Amino acid sequence: MSNDTILREVNEELRGDRMRALWRSFGPYVIGAAVGVVLIVAASEGWSWWQNSNAARASDEFYAALDIADGDDAAAAQAALNGVIDTNVGGYPILARFRQAAILAESGQTAEAIAAYDALAGSINNQRLRELALVFAANLLVDGGDVSAVQTRVGGLISPENPMRNAAREALGLVQYRAGDLAGAAASFEAITNDPQVNPQTRNRVQLFLLQVLSEGDGVEPPLESAAEAEPDPAAEPALVEEAPAAEDAPAEAAPPAVEAEPASEAPAAEAPADDAVPADELIPDTTPAGN
Repeated sequence: MSNDTILREVNEELRGDRMRALWRSFGPYVIGAAVGVVLIVAASEGWSWWQNSNAARASDEFYAALDIADGDDAAAAQAALNGVIDTNVGGYPILARFRQAAILAESGQTAEAIAAYDALAGSINNQRLRELALVFAANLLVDGGDVSAVQTRVGGLISPENPMRNAAREALGLVQYRAGDLAGAAASFEAITNDPQVNPQTRNRVQLFLLQVLSEGDGVEPPLESAAEAEPDPAAEPALVEEAPAAEDAPAEAAPPAVEAEPASEAPAAEAPADDAVPADELIPDTTPAGN
């Protein structure tokens, strides 16, 4: 056996000893990390399954409550919606609270419905849902004619970049009309019709409101476009009156040439007597035979 062979075997033995020492030192950690990864994956999958299961159950309960709400038993519908709220899963509790407020409004409990919408607006983190609750509450306040109450809820929504601006303007215009402020109502409705991003259905509805306000208000000025179509511009009338004689004068100036041409056409008529003086026998040839 050569020295190279002996050295190779010794090196392999030393290498094996080092690997066994490393495994004894770090093997438990490697095994623990692997077990930890497996447990984390299992826990994540279990949590997802539990969340999906609860969401499915909350969804079923919510739609079942909506079916009950479509009936005549408001108390049963409120109880079913309370069950959805108690689950506290996903966004279904917020939707259930909105439906509860709507049921109160439909049953004539306007004050309770307004309070429910106000409570929603004060507890929801989502800005758009909070603004929606404020608009619903403002619409319920329209019949009362309390302009300040509506202004308090939706006044902050009337800004060019807010997607709820036209809904807020409509509620404000309606309560102003209800309170007798026709000028303010016309201004609110006109702001909606002038919005380039308003949808056609809203524009048509608000234009009817605006026409109603204009028909009732003597001192309310119509929008600029309506005014231009309804009344002609007084400044333009004199121009039309002055242009009419100008158009009639043009033929009058051309009349003298026609008058001057008239004698020329009569010149042949003046020579007519000379022709009439020729004897008739010169004009008609004699056809009598010569023998006679």
